Amino acid sequence: MEKRRLGRKGLSIAPLVLGGNVFGWTADKKTSFDLLDRFVDAGFNAIDTADGYSRWVPGHEGGESETIIGEWVKSRNARDKVVIITKVGSDMGQGKKDLSAAYIAKAVEASLKRLQIDAIDLYLSHWPDPDTSYEETLGAYQKLLREGKIKSIGASNLEADQLRAAIDVSETKDLPRYNVLQPGYNLYDRSEFEGKLRDLCVSENIGVITYFGLARGFLSGKYRSETDLGKSQRGDGIKQYLNPRGYRILAALDKVSAKHNAKPAEVAIAWIIQRKGVTAPIASATSLEQLESLIRAAALKLDSGDVAELDQASA
Repeated sequence: MEKRRLGRKGLSIAPLVLGGNVFGWTADKKTSFDLLDRFVDAGFNAIDTADGYSRWVPGHEGGESETIIGEWVKSRNARDKVVIITKVGSDMGQGKKDLSAAYIAKAVEASLKRLQIDAIDLYLSHWPDPDTSYEETLGAYQKLLREGKIKSIGASNLEADQLRAAIDVSETKDLPRYNVLQPGYNLYDRSEFEGKLRDLCVSENIGVITYFGLARGFLSGKYRSETDLGKSQRGDGIKQYLNPRGYRILAALDKVSAKHNAKPAEVAIAWIIQRKGVTAPIASATSLEQLESLIRAAALKLDSGDVAELDQASA
């Protein structure tokens, strides 16, 4: 499968990243192993997780996803086959989002242990930490890069001005710079990435891996009315999309998917893959059937008419 360069630092990935947020939560260990096996067999190589996955589940402490990925990598001897992406900075019991040097030094060791690897391919600041300077955070990453514990760095959930400020600190203080950004982005939620943030990523050659590609599941087409919201644990989050604009988008997805004999979710993911500035979307699956759909999405080529139809509906 053709790979795409992810930023400046030598990472190359297939145009779809497997989201590990479901591992140990809505996908048990066996299912997670099956999904990872099939994903790699299909020619994909990038797996996204975070130390905080899945702390939100009652009885979980965080790190459940990293643990499953680590056990899979070891059991399959698959380290050379995958690019492992994880994140730091979520509240893991310290009571706040934390990107301090002391916390990062401790958190990376915990992630490496759970993942059972010597080095993390891409380490992301999960959230902005207003109490810690970019200089301190980037200095912590510089130390880890020199020690060989991480290979590249990036950030998630930064606005354009925040990313610009972080880049400026890297340049003026001779510190490593964020090589990858992970923003939320989909056919409905476009404003967070499009505009200043995308322009900055393109001009600075920052790789972009997006999350929420299906708008919490709304773009799958399964949720057409409030009576459908009970189909998922995410129903409350989907309700916000049930409005005239959301219905226009679903109608456009229906039209384009019928043309290609594809599912609406496949079209929605294919649209992101073809967007300017995007390296690859992140998408999760809890069954092999869902994963096969994602694999088809990565191979689906939309023509200019398809893109115009979708863009106009989501304008």
